[in-house]
Amino acid sequence: MLQVLGLEQYSIAHHNGSSHGISRIIRLAYHEDPAYVPLLKRAYELWRELEQETKQDLLCITGSIDTARGDLQGYNGFKKSLQSAQEHNLEHEILTGDEVNARFPGYSLPSDFMAVYQPEGGILASELCIAAHIKAAQSLGAHFHAPEKVEAWKVDDATGIVTIFTDQGQYTARKLVLTAGSWMPDIMPELQSAVVVERQVIGWFSVKHPDPDCCTPSGKFPVFLLQDETDYWYGFPQFGYNGLKIGKFHRGNNIVAHPKDLDRTVSLDDEQMMRGAISKFFPVANHEMTKAAVCMFTTTQDSHFIVDLHPKHKQVVVCSACSGHGYKFCSVMGEILADLALTGKTQHDIDFIRFNDARPGQKDMMHSLQQRGAPVKPPPTSFPSKL
Repeated sequence: MLQVLGLEQYSIAHHNGSSHGISRIIRLAYHEDPAYVPLLKRAYELWRELEQETKQDLLCITGSIDTARGDLQGYNGFKKSLQSAQEHNLEHEILTGDEVNARFPGYSLPSDFMAVYQPEGGILASELCIAAHIKAAQSLGAHFHAPEKVEAWKVDDATGIVTIFTDQGQYTARKLVLTAGSWMPDIMPELQSAVVVERQVIGWFSVKHPDPDCCTPSGKFPVFLLQDETDYWYGFPQFGYNGLKIGKFHRGNNIVAHPKDLDRTVSLDDEQMMRGAISKFFPVANHEMTKAAVCMFTTTQDSHFIVDLHPKHKQVVVCSACSGHGYKFCSVMGEILADLALTGKTQHDIDFIRFNDARPGQKDMMHSLQQRGAPVKPPPTSFPSKL
């Protein structure tokens, strides 16, 4: 009989990691790499199944906008998103900045911007999704202990049994799945060279416009990823809280040595940073900042996930689905991790996010973990961690 135990160092719903709050973006047009799109298609299916099972509204469709100057040199998120849409035959439209502004009055893009509009983008109600997954797992017999912190683990080479040590005791298991987010290097120190923890600030800005629905999920304000000359922004319509929500990917000087060192105070500099983008691209929301919050990204050097069997201990599954774009994959990641734990393989194509000593930051790690003798596959295409 299969027995499953989940261990969480905080409460099941807490504000110390990367998945709290009421909203996360989900999108199909994917500038990070077209290889993510098949995983996203399955993620959508599983989110909708979870909605049916729990009779909750977890996924709100708004459409998505990926936009940048059409002639932006170097990495161009608009062109990369367009490539993914074309490669996977996703429904999409190519719009100029002026066409975006005319269709979606909450936007004020420069006329030389180009955009990919993909109608299936939207918002996941993140904490409701977590609670729904927990409830569904419990209904199938899974157990959860929280708060209970994992402090260490070891594998008995003779028996293959894994022992997990926590601040309240210890457990033995045939398989172990590690999904500790920003605390992954604590329980797998070899990851120190492969990931960093980033401070991330988000804010909500009050909207004033003759049309009260101009920045709501009514079809008039898609979620967005917006790239200008130096920065990459993301944002949401008003959803749950009063105000348009915005954040900036990979802000400079934001690396923290450890999650415990994270400064959770929102400063005037933080507000001014976000207001700069609001005033330029979404002036209808250049008013009171009604709320702000600080969370974390756990970011790899190539900004792709790490999902694989442990290179030395095949009964241990390692998952860092991260780098500021992972939440939307929770549903399909659960399926992949279950596959790997139960059978050691998965039907999903995850070769591009497996351990690979050709990926940045992983060569030393792979050496220290006695890298596998399998042929080395080419690393995934990197996108910029900083612009």
